[in-house]
Amino acid sequence: MASPDDLPRDAPRAARDPRWLAHVAIFTGIIAVLGLVPALPIPGMPVPITLQTLGVMLAGAVLGARKGGASVLLFLALVAIGLPLLAGGRGGLGVFAGPSVGFLIGWPIAAFVIGWLTERRGAPYSVPWGIAFNIVGGIVVVYAFGLVGMMVVADLTLGAAIVATAVFIPGDLVKAVLAALIAKAVHRSYPGLLRTRRPVNDAADVVSS
Repeated sequence: MASPDDLPRDAPRAARDPRWLAHVAIFTGIIAVLGLVPALPIPGMPVPITLQTLGVMLAGAVLGARKGGASVLLFLALVAIGLPLLAGGRGGLGVFAGPSVGFLIGWPIAAFVIGWLTERRGAPYSVPWGIAFNIVGGIVVVYAFGLVGMMVVADLTLGAAIVATAVFIPGDLVKAVLAALIAKAVHRSYPGLLRTRRPVNDAADVVSS
């Protein structure tokens, strides 16, 4: 049986590096576990408040773009085949026809965006920058998709959708801060997850050479 070192360089990353798939699976599990926390329904609002967006932010902030996005995609695939992993024990293809479909579609994209921004910043992980990246991906990106989903499925106007989702913003801002603090602790314990940023002088030397 071939070892990872024997595989061609163009083989999928998960095949060449078993840790890649392990990291993805771990964060898929984290998002699922966060779904065990009961969703908080809002009167008159078809989309409940859950902690699973915290897991989405963490996936990107800790794993980076590709692994973070892949972990959320794997989670959604498991939901699609019927596993009750969403908050409230929801699962199956039916959830992708509901008012929250836009938010779900936005999750893997949000994790990818957060991860991409985090990778561009590099190590050491910065909490202030991490909070900003979590807001961009975990709030701006997710809400953009979520608003479209609510307009299409729930037949809301853009203004009505914005008003309806405004209640989520304070909680998601708290999640953005928590995700950055947790990511900082993880990166401190496992420094190899992010590439170290090159000193400005070294970068200038490369450009001038």
